[in-house]
Amino acid sequence: MRAIETVERAIQKYGPPVYVRHEIVHNAHVVRTLEAKGARFVDELADIPTGAPTIFSAHGVARSVIAEARDRGLSVIDATCPLVSKVHLQARRYEREGRQLVLIGHVGHAEVLGTMGQVDRPPLLVTSVADVEELDLPRNTPIAYVTQTTLSVDDTCQVIAALGRRFLDVVGPDTSDICYATQNRQSAVRDLCRVVDVILVVGAANSSNSNRLREIGDDMGKPSYLIADDSQLRPEWFDEADVVGLTAGASAPEELVGRVVDALRRIGHVQTSILAGPIEDASFRLPRELLGP
Repeated sequence: MRAIETVERAIQKYGPPVYVRHEIVHNAHVVRTLEAKGARFVDELADIPTGAPTIFSAHGVARSVIAEARDRGLSVIDATCPLVSKVHLQARRYEREGRQLVLIGHVGHAEVLGTMGQVDRPPLLVTSVADVEELDLPRNTPIAYVTQTTLSVDDTCQVIAALGRRFLDVVGPDTSDICYATQNRQSAVRDLCRVVDVILVVGAANSSNSNRLREIGDDMGKPSYLIADDSQLRPEWFDEADVVGLTAGASAPEELVGRVVDALRRIGHVQTSILAGPIEDASFRLPRELLGP
């Protein structure tokens, strides 16, 4: 993953410690591993020594954070996911066009906070169809929407459709702006639900895309559990199950998935097979500060 490699490369280039504002990705295992290598995760820029190498997380930041870092003389490496940066550009373009911006996302999520801080007039935040119905705006208000990249495609489409019913003039990007890794995993969970009895999702409790995977399993009528690692497995989950579906959030390392498979083998006899799916071959360049010799 680009953001994780950014931290590792920065440690190699500058030496420890390298400071990261917030979790680089929402996965405690990844954070602990990077801490052991010399990363220091902080909540506020005020916790970073002047001039120290500073990394912005994959979720992106508000313009005020960028300005504060510049004023403090911090050496910034921006690890914002390019798909999130694309949303920032869209939001600013819609604002220039004079449209009322609506952000589809979850309150308090790091990506949402960053996107809201990328425009002069904070967008209206909606999470559900009900939120759209409660918007206190005239029906003829020109609306533009952008989305948090780690949402459920189904939920996003429902909210977009509600905006279309509620307002006469609505524009916005295609749902392809939802992270491709998120979309692929959501599709895979739906396919898994057709052939398994139980769904396991390896991911962090504060990971939006991991929670969506578990919710999709529940919505399709399968007992579904979100686990951080193998230590959270419960043998009773599999008392009535012959086939177990295993997936992972976009930020979960493959190592954790392997540990869960090993733990399942300790519970009972396991044969593994891999569900066919799309090959993820997209790649993004590292931040320019880390390129070259």
